[in-house]
Amino acid sequence: MGDEATGDERIGIICDSNHQVFGVVAETLRKRGYDVEFLEPGVEQPRDRLDRLTMLVNKKARWESLDALEYAERNGIKTWNGYVASLLLFNRVSQLGCLAAAGFRIPSILTEPPDGDYVAKGFIDIGDDPVANGTGDFYQRLLDADGPDHKYYAVHDGTETHTAVVRFDSKLHGERERLGPGTIDTDVAVRIERLLDFLGARALGVDVIRVDDRWVAVDSNPATSFKHTGLETPLADSIEDALRG
Repeated sequence: MGDEATGDERIGIICDSNHQVFGVVAETLRKRGYDVEFLEPGVEQPRDRLDRLTMLVNKKARWESLDALEYAERNGIKTWNGYVASLLLFNRVSQLGCLAAAGFRIPSILTEPPDGDYVAKGFIDIGDDPVANGTGDFYQRLLDADGPDHKYYAVHDGTETHTAVVRFDSKLHGERERLGPGTIDTDVAVRIERLLDFLGARALGVDVIRVDDRWVAVDSNPATSFKHTGLETPLADSIEDALRG
């Protein structure tokens, strides 16, 4: 896709090297002539190592990742799903605002636990999972969903947006179980494209649930796994296009 690699372009991916999706993405990029290396997630990235990169890709929601993305952009290193998009979506309150701005229906934010069942969340979506009926920085009523969670994955390759959806049990009920692929709803896909454009992002995930015959967006992640989506080639195309842009 695009111009051929020159052989001296180095892409760093903050991700475990054995990741089942981004391992394939890295190998695809290597076959296209790029030098690709994995950077250990959850640790401070040495500045001299970042300085050798042409592009930085982040696949891990960690404070150290935000720090590395900010450093890269301040020093002329290209990023894929950069600092601003990650900063906005890692903050759950601004995340909900972004989803609403893209046209999604979102749950109300409460400062105190409501009557009945509810979800407690921390402000920052980094190593902090929502809990049912617990203590958090803010609260949302537990919505009565019609069916499982639907996680949408979207990636823009420079020409078009590729979308996949996977159904999951709610993470509020313990270990999240994958239930299989879902059917893409056109209205949801359009809103996700709007969100990508709004954030200047290349790829993200959005969790939606069906409530009263309407979709409600409850979460968005700019460092999502893309597992079980079959989007490895569009992801490689997207990274390459961002590198060329």
